[in-house]
Amino acid sequence: MNKEFTLILHFKSIIDSNHIVNQIKQIAVLGSTGSIGTQTLDIIARNPERYRASVLVAGSNVEQLIEQSLRFKPDYAIIADESKYLQLKEALQPTGIKTASGSKAIIDAMTLPQIDTVVTATVGYSGLEPSISAIKAGKDIALANKETLVVAGELINGLLAKSASKVIPVDSEHSAIYQCLVGEDPDTINRLIITASGGPFRTFSAEQLAHVTAKDALRHPNWDMGAKITIDSATMLNKAFEIIEARWLFNIAPEKIEAVVHPQSIVHSMVEFTDGAIKAQLGLPDMHLPISYALGNATRIPTGEPAMSLTDYASLTFEKPDENKFPCITLAQYALKRGGNAACIINAANEIAVDAFLHDRIGFLDIHRIICQSLDKIEFISTPSYEDYVNTNTATRQYAMSLINKIN
Repeated sequence: MNKEFTLILHFKSIIDSNHIVNQIKQIAVLGSTGSIGTQTLDIIARNPERYRASVLVAGSNVEQLIEQSLRFKPDYAIIADESKYLQLKEALQPTGIKTASGSKAIIDAMTLPQIDTVVTATVGYSGLEPSISAIKAGKDIALANKETLVVAGELINGLLAKSASKVIPVDSEHSAIYQCLVGEDPDTINRLIITASGGPFRTFSAEQLAHVTAKDALRHPNWDMGAKITIDSATMLNKAFEIIEARWLFNIAPEKIEAVVHPQSIVHSMVEFTDGAIKAQLGLPDMHLPISYALGNATRIPTGEPAMSLTDYASLTFEKPDENKFPCITLAQYALKRGGNAACIINAANEIAVDAFLHDRIGFLDIHRIICQSLDKIEFISTPSYEDYVNTNTATRQYAMSLINKIN
């Protein structure tokens, strides 16, 4: 079995029938006020004999962070936005909960000795450095921040090879693949098939896409997600990112990973094996299951959510993605073939472009154009160091912003 694959998946620990939860796991929730973060806290609340939220980290939503802290009583509550720190400190000082703010405090918190598992539930590049800190400290990671592997997959896998950390995916698609691979020989994998809903514009014409607004794009047909991920789903760049993430997470050759549009969002992903068999994981479009599976280190824990009735979904359909209407999906194979800092450029340009689209500063189709122009402009580095990723991210954001200003 491939060593890197073993490091990441830890099949032995997954199939150990004698595995017993014998202590309360201390959880750090990075992005506690977001969609994944709040659902993670749902699971912690339902399983107090298994989990405790010992560190809560939020971006800028200090009011919700205060509410969560008063309810869950963590050891630490940290706000990334330093301008909100005084409000956090004053609210929690009587409780004895330690408070802090800023990126350095977040990075340092990932190394706290009491933490067993870090849930990386932030969106975007901001999740990279805390993930690196947690890996170096040997913490297990429930990975919901796909950008960690998209931006620096090779670097992350190199760090994992030297660490006691295990990474279990939280994204529904990668959790599905993870579950399908339990007990299987990695050498028998023929294809990983990642499903996509197709987003709100699946049936739109190219002409219609030129006129859609952010309000239109935020109406996802199946999933309730944050604004940035919802826009990525609409452009299908989210699926490109998931292909890149799967390449590093499962150590699979890029040509063995593909996406298929599945409008019902019931089949979360599939694995095809060399004998022609295909295994799939099915479930309602809800994140409680993959989160609980990751928190349990691949031990199945009741989520408290209603079970799916197959009779309610008599028709499940699949179709090829339309790469002409949604060219962002093609950026996955481009980035994997190009390697180096290409995916870092794509991610940084996209984060700036999506924010501009959400604020009605550019059109929907401009997102892909800005990414491509950034790839043409920003220096390509074939073997980037961590510092190279940081510099690439900064330079790309500045260039993408200059393009947006010209459009305006």
